[in-house]
Amino acid sequence: MGKFNDRIALITGASTGVGFGIAQKLHSLGATVVITGRNQLTLTQAAKEIDPTGQRISTIKMDVANAQDFKATIEKIEQQYGALHYLVNNAGITGPHGVNVEDYPLKAWHDVVATDITGTFHGLKYSIPSILRSGGGAIVNLSACNGVTGIAGIAPYTAAKHAVLGLTRSVALENAQKGIRINAVGPGYVQTPNIERLPQATQEWMSSTHPMGRMATREEIANVVAFLLSDESSFMTGAFIPIDGGYTAQ
Repeated sequence: MGKFNDRIALITGASTGVGFGIAQKLHSLGATVVITGRNQLTLTQAAKEIDPTGQRISTIKMDVANAQDFKATIEKIEQQYGALHYLVNNAGITGPHGVNVEDYPLKAWHDVVATDITGTFHGLKYSIPSILRSGGGAIVNLSACNGVTGIAGIAPYTAAKHAVLGLTRSVALENAQKGIRINAVGPGYVQTPNIERLPQATQEWMSSTHPMGRMATREEIANVVAFLLSDESSFMTGAFIPIDGGYTAQ
């Protein structure tokens, strides 16, 4: 894996879960990481775990659905570090599960769209100029295995993750000759601390949906994200890589 020394990476929604694992991986490869989230306490705890010295990590409390929050975050990063090279649009919410679209609460629909689609749009809109000013770099958007399949009961989340792929492909084409590569990944179920708090029967069901018979680890997702950000994937843009234990092969 290529090294990320002297590179600045922004990972949204990185105080817990998959985003935390990605931040941890990029930091281990030499990057200075900026992690964002809506809860300052969990951000501070995550930062201490990733880098107890605090030398190559910083936190910014923000909501990706808020355009001014995202714009201000990019400005803070440029003021503090003078550059931005990588963005991982990880922040997302699933909304209610097991609810048919005719019964789906309107507020929940708007919340999912605002975070998962508009939040990704904000990341692209405000980060791309900064990355260009820094000499180029790469972006990875988090879609999901249901970014290319349908799943009953979570139609808004499924629609949002399909939309993330549309954004990825269109914006990758817009920037194909400008020095920014933009790709997407599609995780299946991932063994995160939040998932581990679910009933054992639920975890077993999640594992069973993958032909490999288990969930992904956070490191397995982070490894692919790091590859897509690195120069080792230098001829890849507009791509979608499932990391789903065979889910989308069914």
